[in-house]
Amino acid sequence: MFAPDDTIVAIATPPGRGGIGVVRVSGARAVPITAALLTNEVPLEPRRATLVQVVDSEDGGRALDQVMATYFPRPGSYTGEDVVEISGHGSPVLLQQIVTAAMGAGARLAEPGEFTFRAFLNGRMDLIQAEAVGDLINAVTPLQARVAFDQLEGTVTMLISEIDATVFDLIARLEASLDFPDEGYHFIKPAAVRSETRGLADRISTVLAAARTGQLVREGCEVVVLGKPNVGKSTLFNRLLGSPRAIVNKVAGTTRDLLTETVDVDGIPVTLVDTAGIRQTDDPIEAEGVQRARGALSVAAIAIVVLDRSRPIEPDDHALLEETAGTDRLIVINKIDLPACWSSSDESELWGNDDEVAVSLVRDDGLPALRLALVRVLWKGEQLRDTAAVTNIRHISLLKTARAALMRASNAAERAVAEELVLADLQDARHALEEISGRRTPDAVMERIFDQFCIGK
Repeated sequence: MFAPDDTIVAIATPPGRGGIGVVRVSGARAVPITAALLTNEVPLEPRRATLVQVVDSEDGGRALDQVMATYFPRPGSYTGEDVVEISGHGSPVLLQQIVTAAMGAGARLAEPGEFTFRAFLNGRMDLIQAEAVGDLINAVTPLQARVAFDQLEGTVTMLISEIDATVFDLIARLEASLDFPDEGYHFIKPAAVRSETRGLADRISTVLAAARTGQLVREGCEVVVLGKPNVGKSTLFNRLLGSPRAIVNKVAGTTRDLLTETVDVDGIPVTLVDTAGIRQTDDPIEAEGVQRARGALSVAAIAIVVLDRSRPIEPDDHALLEETAGTDRLIVINKIDLPACWSSSDESELWGNDDEVAVSLVRDDGLPALRLALVRVLWKGEQLRDTAAVTNIRHISLLKTARAALMRASNAAERAVAEELVLADLQDARHALEEISGRRTPDAVMERIFDQFCIGK
């Protein structure tokens, strides 16, 4: 997928202008290549920033920029190779000129994720930590960043390593028993195999039970706002965003299309979707908006159903409540500043024990309670625990594979079947664990993971 012997170069800071921009050079020839660009008379000292000029050797040594150059010798650099980072003024033009000059001196432009891939190849991190780098870069809430950094620090790596070490020990003892069948060497009894494999499967089950919240933090979810026209959907959408993103008007049917924005709700990145008012209509454009609203409901994790308490419950309300009955939902009773047209007993009949909150969006009454209610529905009564949080769907799938293999091994040991069969199941479990950490991961999977990185990381 990548050529690990080349010396590579790329801009390591985001696109656009800034106070500082960084060009990173990594590989066996990083030092001589950058030496051809810099005006320092003595070699760069390791881990010490040096003020120098970058020159264009193809343009008679013309100075391009005044920069700070820092040399990180292998193996203690980010990639595990010799790395030189050139910090210059954050003009895209200047930074690209430095990259071009480095390529002229023998470097190759890096592929997406290639610096981190080299860190993985050189043992600076495992695949779990490499994926955490990508998650940390892409984090849009503080909680996402915290979880990703914990994984980068090795919390999930340690968890997988502990389980893998126990499986490896079981495999070693079973193989030792198989090596000396005639002499009667039995290094582990079937009851012990059953107990230890069941214990490992239970431990993985505990991790997977908490993975829903971890995946929610990593990937976020979609929350769709539904209701009849003029019940306050767009106003609620704006209040949750904290800005007047959606048009609000007394004229029914103002919203005709889906409007989406991402908002941080208790650390979860929520894609909030404002929709057209759901009602029977002969207007073809409005009817298309209603159809799109129903489409948004079909893929949303949570529905916020907005009802107007100042108006009687109508067939459109009943239809919407029936349509959302199978979805996690929050009932928002709006316009409590106006006289009510239905009672609390009507409410219990309409939506039972579902979460509900009463608000007046024009007076901002009940907004704190609304946000707390939305948080309750999002977390489903759970919270992210202060333990290793598994958030990646690839890790979750492979942990399920490992758990299934361990359960097969446990059941086989309980029946005292041939040790070879138990050993095969344990090998399957270990293969799945090794694929998580990257010790046994197909090249196609690796390529897909690192291809999602930005160039320069």
